[in-house]
Amino acid sequence: MLAVAFEIRKFLSDNWDVLLHALLRTLEVSAIAIVGAFFIGAILGAARAHRIPVVSQVAAAYVEVIRNTPILVQIFFIFFALPELGLKLDTFTVAWLAVMVWGGAFNTENWRAGFEAVPHRFREAGLALGFSRLATFFNVTLPIGGRIALPATINTYIAVLKNTALLYVIAYPELTTTALQINALTLQTRETFFTLGVTYLALVWALSGLIRLVESRLAIPETR
Repeated sequence: MLAVAFEIRKFLSDNWDVLLHALLRTLEVSAIAIVGAFFIGAILGAARAHRIPVVSQVAAAYVEVIRNTPILVQIFFIFFALPELGLKLDTFTVAWLAVMVWGGAFNTENWRAGFEAVPHRFREAGLALGFSRLATFFNVTLPIGGRIALPATINTYIAVLKNTALLYVIAYPELTTTALQINALTLQTRETFFTLGVTYLALVWALSGLIRLVESRLAIPETR
């Protein structure tokens, strides 16, 4: 065990700067994708919950296509097929766009379910107080529905973070791609994948803990 620990320590010592930059790229892509998925989910989820014409149908089609096709296919489509249609994107844009589009589709259903779970009498009370339908949404439906949807959105954000590992297929230099390149050069397979697994575990635990803290702060009083 001491020998293994020494080898891992030496591996980290030799490659820490490269792995650190790769980790920062993973965090950058994840942050952009999570924020984007949040807004996509909230907007399209509201459109679906309130049956807004055209937007609701477009959102439903988007959700069906993304949720029922593998994310690898979606990454390949954005990276290889879009340039054939005249839209060429750099690797960084493809990286965050692919995981954001995937997360946004799942988040749309999370938010839709949250909004639809708000009791109708709450919305009626808002209208009875003189709020417009839009004001009722922002003052009643959004605060309550958002809290209801929060646990499901947490799982989506964690999945978005983990799915950045699939960006190795387009050679974007995030954490997994960089680790695979190091392993190909050094053949330190055990050290490479141990470090990779522990790093992702720490990232997911940290993200989960942070969002759980937010969830506890925003919890609906009756469920605390």
